[in-house]
Amino acid sequence: MTGFAFDQHVLQQPDVVAALLDADLPALDPDRPVVFTGIGTSLHACRIAAAWTRIVTDGRVRPAAIDAHDLALNESVRPDDQVVVVSHRGTKRYPNRVLAAAREAGASTIAITGVGANDPDADVVVRTCPQEQASTHTVSYTAALVVLGRLVARAFDATGLAEALAEAPAAMRETLALPLPADAVDAVVSASPIIVTGTGLDAITADEAALKLKEGTYRWAEGLHTEFALHGTPAVFSSSMAAFLLRAEGDGDRTADLKGLLDALGATTLVVAEDGDVRFAATHPLTRPMVTVLPFQRLVSAAAVRLDANPDLTHLEAEPWASAIRAVQL
Repeated sequence: MTGFAFDQHVLQQPDVVAALLDADLPALDPDRPVVFTGIGTSLHACRIAAAWTRIVTDGRVRPAAIDAHDLALNESVRPDDQVVVVSHRGTKRYPNRVLAAAREAGASTIAITGVGANDPDADVVVRTCPQEQASTHTVSYTAALVVLGRLVARAFDATGLAEALAEAPAAMRETLALPLPADAVDAVVSASPIIVTGTGLDAITADEAALKLKEGTYRWAEGLHTEFALHGTPAVFSSSMAAFLLRAEGDGDRTADLKGLLDALGATTLVVAEDGDVRFAATHPLTRPMVTVLPFQRLVSAAAVRLDANPDLTHLEAEPWASAIRAVQL
């Protein structure tokens, strides 16, 4: 255990998720369009929610998951839309501009944000968890996921998703108790660049994991869909890189194909799976995003110590990053 507040937030996640399983939530209308929107980690949560909706309705409903910047500036909100805005603190410019545009259009709005945050101008505000002291967000992500999952399950009578969400805290606790392989930490510390790959829901987790690695270790990381990683991208693969390959059933053996390619180029490859080099606990396929992200969060902390990085501060402790980052209004 390090002295990072980040670590405490990582460990809080199963309890926070469990508590939100019983929270009072609004209801989405299954017959009206749904637009999920956010930025960064919040957008990743929105993409998961949109994917859950597609999966539990067998593709009958295909909601949008749109970056709040694009939705605010370049796209339209319609009166019959249901706009779900996810924001850790509720203070960012473009999520709030989306809420304003939705109100002007006459659309209904739900804001999912942290406790004690700014009070977003939404029809309903759902509070998830106390504000994180770490700038590398973890618990607010999984908290938003369980809220989004419950909204989707209720709207589309998806008992399978509801049951899976109820089982997620146990799988999260078990995953957090698993040993973290030293060679995985070594890979983050010494390799450059780092890629994280996955298919389906895991492809979104790959993007989230790569963002955490960048924020918390100051190492360049990129999330890629496994199939995309096999097309064109191998031109820049080399023996100096490391790859964390999220493996799931139904990937057409493409994780194995990618691993073979990377091994042939001398790259460091680690399979992330229930029985992989980096492990997580068995969980329902729908709730993998709440479980498979946890080993990456723990990797961030372990590698940050060795790299003299700080996931609480995301490089705000040093210049020129502090001045440059603070000069940009988010």
